[in-house]
Amino acid sequence: MSRKWISVLLLLQLGCYFSPGSSGKVLVWPTEYSHWISMKTILEELVQRGHEVSVLTSSASILVDPYKPSAIKFEIYPTSLSKHDFEVLIRKVIDKWIYHTPKHIVWTYFPVVQELFWEYSDYIQKLCKDAVLNKKLITKLQESRFDLILSDPIGPCGELLAEILKTPLVYSLRFTPGHNIEKYSGGLPFPPSYVPVVMSELSDQMTFMERVKNMIYVLYCDFWFQIFNEKRWDQFYTEVLGRPTTLSELMRKAEMWLIRNYWDFEFPRPLLPHFKYIGGYHCKPAKPLPKEMEEFAQSSGENGIVVFTLGSIVNNMTEERANVIASALAQIPQKVIWRFDGKKPETLGPNTRLYKWIPQNDLLDIKRML
Repeated sequence: MSRKWISVLLLLQLGCYFSPGSSGKVLVWPTEYSHWISMKTILEELVQRGHEVSVLTSSASILVDPYKPSAIKFEIYPTSLSKHDFEVLIRKVIDKWIYHTPKHIVWTYFPVVQELFWEYSDYIQKLCKDAVLNKKLITKLQESRFDLILSDPIGPCGELLAEILKTPLVYSLRFTPGHNIEKYSGGLPFPPSYVPVVMSELSDQMTFMERVKNMIYVLYCDFWFQIFNEKRWDQFYTEVLGRPTTLSELMRKAEMWLIRNYWDFEFPRPLLPHFKYIGGYHCKPAKPLPKEMEEFAQSSGENGIVVFTLGSIVNNMTEERANVIASALAQIPQKVIWRFDGKKPETLGPNTRLYKWIPQNDLLDIKRML
């Protein structure tokens, strides 16, 4: 499906909440890093279509830049937290997950993912509390009369705002550990007999023992998800609303779940009408590469190029780790473009170039590669 038609589908889905022939008002509860980068693409498209988009962001935001010229509006609220607090938290857990956890032993890295979510949720809950208990802010949002709230369930609070403001809710997400939120809040079935738990390294073609293993993963994820909800969010939401409620109860009220992936990249599984795949919506026509980078990429010949990046969070690493990676990359025949912001590794090969930032979409343009 072309980007044009993906955009049309996405806008038709969101547009059903707006009055016919008029622009809608969208309130956004954002998350950080790649989640914000992905969501921003949706917001920019909505703005181009004439809708009014307001992003509710704290003064401690990392990537959400309210001071950069943009057609997107930003509502900034104060918080006692700082950018430094969040960066230290994320980098500490990510470093442990990426560099110090054997990925071939599931029982070792599942608890690390759990730790990441528990520490991350503490931070998000503080931001949420600063927002929803700010009476002046809530009054302003109520008076704005938004038509829709767009949120990512990986960072709870959008559903609480939707409940307080009595506004329809739409989620945008890739996946959650164990697909627990999709299962218990979205009602999406995940039969463990042929749908593997995400990050389990299993496929849909499982032996009997692999199915047993997958079932154990399901039970493990279900258990800590329930504890996570009860201890972290259910009590908090109950206190804010003044009545017994749960995180899952509020999340179940979402009108639509936009899955940031292609359906054919997933293992076969049941799908419900309010879950829509929107993979590829972020793709844009390639722009020309910087001259030096273009020449380096084209010099690879038939071997092609390798684009190596660890995402929007990990920019650098220890010298020892960088040297190990650089040594490995030096042994392959391809030219390597590596997004890296640190001391140049001593083992860097002549086939590898380092860049603090790379235009990944332009580099991976299929026409250039052909």
